[in-house]
Amino acid sequence: MPLTAEDREDISRGIAQNLSNKEIAAVIRRADSVVCREIARNGGREGYRAVAAQRRAEERRRRPKVRKLDADPRLHDHVFAGLRRGESPDQVAGRLKYELGCGKVTGMERISHESIYTYLYALPKGEMARMGVSLRTGRERRRPRGNPRSKRSKIIGMRLIDERPAEVEGRRVPGAWEGDLIIGKGGASQAGTLVERTSRFLVIVPLPKDRKSDTVCDAILESVADLPAELVKSITWDQGVEMAHHAALTLKSEIDVYFAHPHSPWERGTNENTNGLIREYLPKDTRIPGDAELLNSISHSLNTRPRRILGYRTPAEVFAEMCVAASIS
Repeated sequence: MPLTAEDREDISRGIAQNLSNKEIAAVIRRADSVVCREIARNGGREGYRAVAAQRRAEERRRRPKVRKLDADPRLHDHVFAGLRRGESPDQVAGRLKYELGCGKVTGMERISHESIYTYLYALPKGEMARMGVSLRTGRERRRPRGNPRSKRSKIIGMRLIDERPAEVEGRRVPGAWEGDLIIGKGGASQAGTLVERTSRFLVIVPLPKDRKSDTVCDAILESVADLPAELVKSITWDQGVEMAHHAALTLKSEIDVYFAHPHSPWERGTNENTNGLIREYLPKDTRIPGDAELLNSISHSLNTRPRRILGYRTPAEVFAEMCVAASIS
C-alpha cells in the first residue's frame, strides 16, 4: 500500500521531533525501509517536506513508464532473437548477463526474466504468435502436473539409487547419467533419453522398432560408444521393464545401472526436466521419430541452450570442458 499524504505529514513531524527512522516507522505502522527510502528520495532529513513529497509521488504515478524493451531497440531485438530460438526468458536474461560480464556483448543493459515475462504477458492476444515467439508451455500460466505411474514389474538384480556412490549424488564426479523413455502417441513409438548429471548434456537414443529390453540396452551402448569411457560411468533409470537386462549392459560396458524407487521421479530430476524440454519438439500427442539425424538435431538444440544452473553456460560447453579434462587425465 503506497504512503498517503497523512503518512508523509507524520514523517515530516517525526523528523522535526528528531525521531529515528525506526521510531517514525512505528508511528505510521510501516517498515523501516519504507521510511528510509521515502526520506532519501525526497531531500533527506534536512530537506524533506510532506507537501512536495506527496506531489512528486502523484507525478510518478501519473507518468507513463517506458518499459526497458521499448526504450532500447537493440535490447528488444536481442531478447526476441533468443526467444525465437526457443530459449526461456530466464535463459535469455541469464545468458545476456553472462555475455555482458565476459565482454561478448557490449552496449546493452541487463534485463531480468521477470521484466521479459511482464512484457510478453502485456502483449495483445495473438501478438506473441505473430512475432514468432511462444513460451515453452504454450500457456500463460503454469498448471500443476500430477505424477501418475503405472505398476512396474520386478526387475531381477536391481541396485537401488541408495547404493549409488555419494559423489554421484553430489554431482562432484562427472560421468553419472540419468535415463528414461519418451513414448509417442498411442504408445506406438518411443526413444530413449540420457542426461549427464553434472553438465546436463543430452543424448537421445533412437528406438525405431520397439522398446524391448535387449533393443534398449543395445541402443544405449551404441549411442554412447563415441564418448570417453570416463564420462559414462553409471546410469540411473526408473523401474521400467525396458531395463530388465541391465546386467548385460553392465557386463558389455562396465556401466553401472541404478534404479530409482517406485513413483519417485524427483530421484531422476535432471532427466525428468530434460524430457519436459524435449516435449517442446515432440509433444505427447505426436509420433516419436526413429530418424537419428532428426533426434540429434533436437538434442543439439537443447545442448546449446544456456542454463541458469550452469551459470548460463550451455551443456555442450560444459561437457566439452569435461571431455578435455578426461583426455588430459
